[in-house]
Amino acid sequence: MKRSIFVSAALAFALAACSLAACSTDASKAAAPAEPAKAEDSHANAGFKPGSYEDWCGEHQVPESQCTRCNPDLIAAFKATNDWCAEHGLPESQCLKCNPELKITRPPKPGAH
Repeated sequence: MKRSIFVSAALAFALAACSLAACSTDASKAAAPAEPAKAEDSHANAGFKPGSYEDWCGEHQVPESQCTRCNPDLIAAFKATNDWCAEHGLPESQCLKCNPELKITRPPKPGAH
């Protein structure tokens, strides 16, 4: 199971590197007045490195490069690797309802110990 999650995550990272999420490039957000971003509502800036601290969807608490709710184009890759929870509409590797013990953590900031 852990191997399939790792393979799924690696595939999702690779796909995300090729096609960046729609929610992080939303033109309407760019035109809005600058307001301090709330941690729970923030998204990765364009050009982030998948797997880095900046690769984080604060709204959904998963890596931005794997966020199927912000980038539905990633869904096919998760389904292709049998990492999909049809009941809840997100990757099984991110489904806290089916896997309450699951811990999805943001990578540490560079230079943090």
